[in-house]
Amino acid sequence: MKVRAYAKVNLALDVVRRREDGFHDLEMIMAPIFLHDLILVDPIYNNPVIEISANSRVIPLDERNIVYKVAKLLIDRFEIPHGVKIQIYKHIPMQAGLAGGSADGAAVLRAMNELFNLNLTLEQLATIGDEVGSDIPFCIYQQFAFVQGKGENLEFFEANPDYKILLVKPRRGVSTKQSFGTLNLETCAHPDCRKMREALVNNDEATFLSCLGNSLEEPSLKLVPEIQNIKDELEALGFDGVLMSGSGSCVFALTKDEDLLEKAHSEMKKKYPFVLRTRFKQQNEK
Repeated sequence: MKVRAYAKVNLALDVVRRREDGFHDLEMIMAPIFLHDLILVDPIYNNPVIEISANSRVIPLDERNIVYKVAKLLIDRFEIPHGVKIQIYKHIPMQAGLAGGSADGAAVLRAMNELFNLNLTLEQLATIGDEVGSDIPFCIYQQFAFVQGKGENLEFFEANPDYKILLVKPRRGVSTKQSFGTLNLETCAHPDCRKMREALVNNDEATFLSCLGNSLEEPSLKLVPEIQNIKDELEALGFDGVLMSGSGSCVFALTKDEDLLEKAHSEMKKKYPFVLRTRFKQQNEK
């Protein structure tokens, strides 16, 4: 079975508070984009083993991989007597803030649900996925969402922002753990996610752009200063909005100007290892 694992960007990310369990309460506006990994999942009948292969040498092919974890969880919980062979074709860069690993995990959950006739709802799959990764619930649904908690509380809404997107990532990635570990809640940005949701629903572009923000930019910029260079270059080129996604290190830039998109794509490809033109994914797109 072939499944597309779509990436996401955080249009707004507010780290609200640190919790007693060591995690953080978040508010986010998350949006799926048309960049995706390709996942092939095939059953291995009457042998509950998990075999993973990938087109990238840096991806672990054992129990450290998120797709292994979700596959093992399903096999154990539902006593599936069969195993799976999982082939991962990566296009989403790692340590980019684009939820590449979570997207892959969600894709495997959806595929195994169908292959083994588990008949689980998307809500049930999201609950299971949340045990493995906080972005997996969003990646199960692949819809614009206002997200709270660690990522498990999702409120979906319809939006169709008519922007083209340029993604630019420096060579160095950012560890999510490190970014949160150096976060200063008093000095970081705290964008208004509720206001952004309202702006997206009402197609209020000026308010939407004014609400772009990310609490994790401040610590991530200290870890990978090249992120700031990318932001400065894209802003100077004239994009309507520029922001780092998630904990980074990928930056996305928004425009409606096709000529600007092409010019920026050409210029940034000369300087950075990952540069890609994309767009927002709509709800019913496969």
